[in-house]
Amino acid sequence: MLNNKKILITGIANKFSIANGIAQSMSKNGAELAFAYQNERLLKKIKPIADDLGVKTLIECDVACDKSIEQTFSQLKDEWGTLDGIVHSIGFAPSDQLDGDFTEVTTREGFQIAHDISSYSFTALAKGALPILSDKAALLTLTYLGSIQSLPNYNVMGLAKASLEANTRFLAASLGKKGIRVNAISAGPIKTLAASGVKNFRSMLKEYADRAPLGRAVTIEEVGNVATFLCSDLASGITGEITYVDAGFNTSAMSLIPSKE
Repeated sequence: MLNNKKILITGIANKFSIANGIAQSMSKNGAELAFAYQNERLLKKIKPIADDLGVKTLIECDVACDKSIEQTFSQLKDEWGTLDGIVHSIGFAPSDQLDGDFTEVTTREGFQIAHDISSYSFTALAKGALPILSDKAALLTLTYLGSIQSLPNYNVMGLAKASLEANTRFLAASLGKKGIRVNAISAGPIKTLAASGVKNFRSMLKEYADRAPLGRAVTIEEVGNVATFLCSDLASGITGEITYVDAGFNTSAMSLIPSKE
């Protein structure tokens, strides 16, 4: 499905990361991958994953720094020449912003950081990659239901994800004339490093599984397979979309409680 496609994947923190599920699926479907990592500490975590998948290009990239982004795509240009896709699986807010009442805990600094790292970085990567993107390239980001519904403790990340979804639509409109597609996956909650920063996440996960029509949570493999499709030529007519991979949770107002009668 992705034969001869060269794709940069960002945001792998460990084997449980959604980005790793995407990497696994894309590799199985023929993509040549490169991984971008934030720092040396994370490099140690992703190196075994890269080795297992035969990924040789590992690039340190701080998405909060334009110079670092510029260097990332300069290296990819030297190694690959062109790029067929980017997976943006990056989200961050200071931990004190994700615990407590939204009005009480949200600060100007926390708001700015959350939006810069979780949303603007997608635009920054698109801008940096544009000179080497192929004419059928696909950009993909990861969002969450907190963008359109309030959730306990998710707080400013919900606002950042709403920004990210608008970002997806505006990038799609901007880059469509070049043949470049831009989409997002809204994944259900999964036990990842990022999710662990949200207070009471385990309780939220249980309630999620109880309400979802499929009666369970989703896996990183399921998200990965949809990502592979969206970045493939099979999805050539799809852009600017938010695709839910959440066991149907977003469609259900409440669970169907079996009758005791």
